[in-house]
Formats: sequence, C-alpha cells, structure tokens
Amino acid sequence: MSTEPETTENAEPGTPGTEVTPAGGAEEADTGQAPDTESGDGDAGEMSEAEGGDAGAGGSDGDAGEMSVAEGGDAGAGGSDGDAGQVSEAEGADAGSEPGTGGGDADVGQVSEAEAELRAQQVERERIEQRKAEKKAPIESGTRLRGKAADLLAAVRAVESGEKPAATVFEEPRPAPRRPAPEPERRPQPVAPEPVAASAAPAPETVQAVRQVLGEGGAPEALAPQVGAALGESAAEQLRADPWQLLRVAGVRPEQADGFARALLGTGCGPDDERRGRALTGWLLEQAALAGHTALEMPALLAALAQRGVPEPDAAVQGAIAEGEALVFQDALEEEAGTAARSDEDGAEEDEERPVRVLVGLERYALAEESLADGLARLVNSAPKQDGSAADWERAAAAVQGSTAELIRAVAGQGLVLHTGGEASLAEPAALLNAARSLGLRAWAATHGPIGRNRFAALLRQAGGPAGEAADASRQPGAAAGPAGEAADPSRQPGAAAGDAPGRPAADAPGTGVPVATVSGLLAGLEGPGRDADGALDLDLLVVLDAPQLDVETAALLTESMPDGARLVLAGDPAVLWSVGPGRVFADLLAARICPQVASRRPDPGPLGELVSGIGIGELNKVEAPGKELVIVPVRDAGEAVHRAVQLVVDSVPRAIGVPAEETQVITPGHGGAVGTWVLNAALKERLNPGPGRFGGFDPGDRIVHSPVPGRAMPGRVVTADAEGLHLSCEGETVVVPKERVEQSVRHGWALTAHQAVGSRWPAVVVVLPGDAAQALSRPWVYTAFGRADRHLSVVHGVEQALPRAVAEVPAKPRTTRLPVLLAPQVSGA
Repeated sequence: MSTEPETTENAEPGTPGTEVTPAGGAEEADTGQAPDTESGDGDAGEMSEAEGGDAGAGGSDGDAGEMSVAEGGDAGAGGSDGDAGQVSEAEGADAGSEPGTGGGDADVGQVSEAEAELRAQQVERERIEQRKAEKKAPIESGTRLRGKAADLLAAVRAVESGEKPAATVFEEPRPAPRRPAPEPERRPQPVAPEPVAASAAPAPETVQAVRQVLGEGGAPEALAPQVGAALGESAAEQLRADPWQLLRVAGVRPEQADGFARALLGTGCGPDDERRGRALTGWLLEQAALAGHTALEMPALLAALAQRGVPEPDAAVQGAIAEGEALVFQDALEEEAGTAARSDEDGAEEDEERPVRVLVGLERYALAEESLADGLARLVNSAPKQDGSAADWERAAAAVQGSTAELIRAVAGQGLVLHTGGEASLAEPAALLNAARSLGLRAWAATHGPIGRNRFAALLRQAGGPAGEAADASRQPGAAAGPAGEAADPSRQPGAAAGDAPGRPAADAPGTGVPVATVSGLLAGLEGPGRDADGALDLDLLVVLDAPQLDVETAALLTESMPDGARLVLAGDPAVLWSVGPGRVFADLLAARICPQVASRRPDPGPLGELVSGIGIGELNKVEAPGKELVIVPVRDAGEAVHRAVQLVVDSVPRAIGVPAEETQVITPGHGGAVGTWVLNAALKERLNPGPGRFGGFDPGDRIVHSPVPGRAMPGRVVTADAEGLHLSCEGETVVVPKERVEQSVRHGWALTAHQAVGSRWPAVVVVLPGDAAQALSRPWVYTAFGRADRHLSVVHGVEQALPRAVAEVPAKPRTTRLPVLLAPQVSGA
C-alpha cells in the first residue's frame, strides 16, 4: 500500500516517495490518510529559488535549481497513517484486474486484446505442461491465487465474536486475473475461443450452489462467480468440504477465510486444521509472487506460517507439496574458493557435500521460469541464421562508432545479446534495427508501453534508413503485396496455423508505419509481424526495450515465441524499478553472464541527465540548471503539497517553461493517502477539466490511464461514452471499456505512480514527495521518477534528508528467483 507522504517546506531537492512494492511488486500503497486541503502561502507558480531553506546535502543555499537537501527547515510533514512497510497490491491490480477491451484497430465484435491475452495464457500453460510431462512425471496443478483486496475488519470481528457477518460488510474483490498472460504460442495450435470463454464463466447452477454455501458461512454472495471460476463445477462441494479454499479467490484474506470456516464447521475446525495449513501455504506463496519472488526459501515460509498461527508449519508445507499445491526445489549453492574439497591424511581429496537451499514455489511460476531458462539456452547455444554475410555485418558496424558498433558486431554472431544504458542509449538499438533491415532481416522492436513505442518509432523515423521505411511485403506472413507500414492485407489475419488473435491483422505500431510494437501487443498478436506456420514470431531479429519490466511469464512467452536461428536483444536501464510481476529477469541475466553484454557509453544530456546518472550510482549530486531544468518547491504539509503540485501543472510550468499542462505528468508514491493519485487527480480535474463525471466518474477530455490487465498502464483520454462503454484514445489507439469494467480498469491519469510511469517520458514532470513518503523511498524509485522528465523536472519536496539517504543507502529490495541456477547447467560455457 503506497504511502502518500506529506511534504515539508524548507526541504530542498525532492525526495520521491518510493512506492512500497506491494506484495506484488507494485509500488502503490494506500496510507488511508484523509486529504488535507490546500495550504501553502508560497507561490508555487514562481519558478524561482526555494525560500527559507539552507542548502544541506548538496552544499547549495536554497537554490531551487540545485539538487541539495535543505537543512533547518521545518520538519513539518506528518507521519503517514498507513504502514509503509505493508504489502500493497500489484501495480494496477486495483486499477483493473479484469481486462478491458483493448480496442486498438480491431473491429467491434472482434476479440479484445485482454481476451486474446487470456486465451494465449491458457494455451501457453498447456504447452508448458505438455513439455514438462515429457521430461518427467507430471505435476499436479498448484493453487492459483490472484491479487489482494481491502481488509474487511468489520466482518472478521463479527465472525470472531460469534456473530454471522452480514454480506454487506464485505467489499467486492477485484475481479480479474493478476498478471497479463499474453500470447498465442508456438507448437500446439491455439485452442478455440469458445471453450476458453466458457471455462472463464462458471455455469449458472454452479454459481447458485456456491452462493448458497457462501451465505451459510456469512461470506458475500457476490464472490460466487469468482469462486466458481477458481474451483470449477464442483466448487460448492469443495468449499463445503474445505472452507479455506476461499483463499483461492482474489482479495480474500486468511482472517476472512478463518471466519468463514468457523461459521460453516463450528467447533470442528481450529488453527491446527491441516486444510488451513495447506491453504495458507499457497496464499503466502502467492503473496511472495506479488512481491516479486518466484519462490520462497523454506525457513522464510515456515516463519511466515508460524506468524499466521499454524502450530506445525513444516507439516503444513509438506501437506501442500503432497497435494500438488506447491513445489519444492533443492538448488545447489555456489561454494567459496577452498571449500569444494579437502585432503585426507593420505593427500587424497574427498568431495564435500555441496550446500543447497530448499525453495518452495507455485507451479505457475516454476514452470514459467524453467521454460524461460530452456528458451534462453536455445538462443545462446544455437548459431543465428546467416542473414547477411560477415562482411556485410562488419561494414554496418564500421559505419558507426563506439558502443553502437560493439552492439552490431555482437548481434551479428550471437542469438542473445544484452544492452544496457539510459534514454540516450536508445539511439544504439535504433541504429542496429536500421542496419539489420538494410541487410534484409525482418527486424522488429518491442517496448513496455505505447508511449515508449511511439517515442522509439519517432526516433527510427528521425534516424532514417530501412527501419523507418516500409518493409518488404514479401517478408510479411501471408501478404501478397503491400508494405508493412501500410494497412495490413486482410488475408494476413492470423489463421489457425499462425496462431494469432482471431480477426486481427499483423501490422506495424498503430499510426507509426515503422516496425515497433508493445510487448503485450506483439505477444497477443495485435501488433507486430504476425506468426509463421509453426506459431513462432515471423521475424529474424527482435529488440526488446524496457527489458527490466519483463516478468518471468512474459519473458518465457517471448523466448518460446522466437523462431530457431533468430536473434534476441534485451535492452534497458538496469537502474529503474523492476517488473510488477514476479522475477528479475534482466538483472538475473546480467549477473549470469551467459551472453555478450554491451554497455552504452552515451550519457543522458543536460542537467537532468547528470542528476539521474548520479542517482543511478547512489549519489544525489548538486547540478547547475541555468535553464530551470530542475526546480525544487519545498512544502510543509500534505495540503500545501497538493496546492503546489496543481499550481505547477496549471500555471508555473506552462508559463515559465513553455510546456502545456497536457504534456506535464505528475508522479507520486501511491494511490491513497493525502497526496496520492486519487487526491491529486481530483484536484487537477477540478482545474483542468471540471465536470459532473457523468460517465462512471469521467467526462470527455479527462486524462486517464487504462489498465486492461494488472501491471499494464495505457495513458490516454476519454473521448465519449455510449451503450458499448467508455471510449478512450490511448496513444492513437481506440479502446472501448465496457461500463461494468470502467471502475476497475480506468483511472484518472494526470497523476500516476512511478510503476505506472515506467517506460514512458514526458516533456515536463512534477514529482510530489510528501513527508510521509520517507520510509517508501529507494534508489530505484527516485531514479525512475526523476528519469521520466525530458526537459523539466519540478520536485515538490517535503521529505528532507530522507532523499539523499534513500539514494545512497536503499537499493532495490531483493527478490528470490531460480533463473540463475536453472541457466547454469543448460548453457554451454556458462
């Protein structure tokens, strides 16, 4: 739950409130604070030096253009009501667990982007399970718990007091799946849409039977559809036999399941019930996944179970493993030098028993991580196709200089290459794409979000060359004629063999005419080159930008979708926030050193580039900002922070910097609290687009962020609304969100969290750091939030010395993953 910090006035350069990575790796956490209304007498509209604060950390005296921390200012910010250490929902989970219709260019009545992703997820899982079954004995499906909902203390207390809780006390959980699972996949043909849709919606008789059981236990009957979808046709019988199966439903917490079980079973249940232990084991593993772990070490899991009142944690874990609800792994640890062997009296060496760590995880992430390791090993160990002679590649490398040439040479002879660097380094993948297209390769790039896609498309057009021109139609799947940049031929719609989303042609990025797509659109078949007859992506080279945002499931889908002999380049800035979903794929690959790594030597320019580069190495440096590229606005409390943020967006930045309000983005640590996105968006709407909110709280012209699935954020604007739903324009794409999904998947978007903003940049950014954000700050959060600005950064600052401390001392929270161990034996020469 992200904390909304209040800000103090005489603080200097801003301390961004770090998003408290929720149990899902998301940054948002609600503090529950009541919003303070505006205070603050100072004129935030003046883009001048911050008044009243002595410069501390940077050694500057209150220079609003310098990055120092003011000393001696009032520490004013009140503490946060919310616990910054609490686990919050995965980013976007509360913004839309149910997929909205992804619109795009698809015709009305065609399958939506979210539905295509859900279908692809099921197909991918079936493929992975089939592969695992061929390698070893089949593994029963583990539990699948999703998301996290509000804590319903009133209902819990009612049950604990012996009363039957009223259903109205319960809040409805977020209805949708937690992770996006893009993509039709490779070898098996995709399943038909009808069975998938049918399986997602339980039969009416099943829902009715579950509703009756829920009513008997005092749980909200509104949960019946989710319970039916999670447990299947026999959901009512399973729930009556094991009430803790309710924990399989998104948003249900252990104390609520305990109350439900007591209401159903009476004195026949207790904390030592083995059913409770198994269910809590699965629930804790899902919470770990929300925090970014793909598995938990056994001691940590046992300790967490003990804290939940399980008297015999070890028996609970063993029971979950025996029932196939969890998997156990023993991974050998790296030995220190000198400990691998010892000599006996005769001088003979005896191998010591190698130390191992015991991990427990859910099948879903275990299979994805193993599939990812297999796919990466295939790319590393396979020689890429000889598209272009060695001399041709060398000529392309010789035409450029520095790390760009290194990147081209590495890609020429390797199937997997890693590329690291900041915003300026994007010119190098652009040059690679141009060079590859000039050699006749079907080369594509994929970004995390639509803003990043359109920015990279503009960079390619600016660079010129084949990548910016229409692609050869003969290279496109099934196309008889017509360049890739033009409207796709209907005959190129993915068919049964290609395995793309039905009714949607493969195409370039909407409106760009260049070979760039979003990762989700590429995998779902809604963007990109389409698929070949084997179901693999029809390309020779794929450059994935924003690679740190890849979770294990998405990365597994990407690698499994790569055709044999193709080249994959993973590029990104390793200092930004990690993925919302579980895993740290890019960081693990960098540490494993199984393939060439090219570090860009292009520094980000200007004062903002200097500032962000310093943050990346743990230094909050004083920078000169003669053009007011950086301005610090100290504040004392939450009300003043809101007032100053609105004033900056509406008046100061447009007047002094020349960036209009529609191109200025506010970033704050979380959604709730006194200075969260909810409060800031309400204040900004009142100033920029006042209206009654007659369309589910929205009006035409409102700036929004659409989350078709958790972890995906698509900024856009409201166009209109009708019987079909809310019509949005998201970076050139038309999206229609059904009215029943608007509340879950659409939010106002003048203010975002850092996880929602990652992968995007704006001409001007206002980072709001209220005082209660201090405990949520970390170096990756500060780096990510400050790095979203192109021309100007304003920091509404109230956390004082917490900012330099976070930058210097608070790295990313560690995540437990198995990818490095899985890669080691599979990659030759690793």
